[in-house]
Amino acid sequence: MFKKLAKQLKVQNSENSCFPMSSPMRTLKEETKKSFLKSLSCHALNLYERKTDINNFTRLALSNPENNSHNKIVDQLFGEEGFVDPFEEEKLFELSENERFLKDLGL
Repeated sequence: MFKKLAKQLKVQNSENSCFPMSSPMRTLKEETKKSFLKSLSCHALNLYERKTDINNFTRLALSNPENNSHNKIVDQLFGEEGFVDPFEEEKLFELSENERFLKDLGL
């Protein structure tokens, strides 16, 4: 047991005595591996989110076509006082005359 421990310490000391610092190649390999795994993880997450979005959209698109509850909600919103219809011609004209809005659009 003592001989095995002495031999192991001798090997470690010989490695450390030649190169007191870590090998730049070993460090480069580890950094490359870490960056590759990180980018792979990000890519996998994006693919998972995309698949989830597609599944959710498909479920919504294939849901009951006779369900008109969204139309009722929109009608209720337009019926409330203080609600501004964004498609009124007057409001659209005001937007077309708004210098700040046109500047934001780059026009």
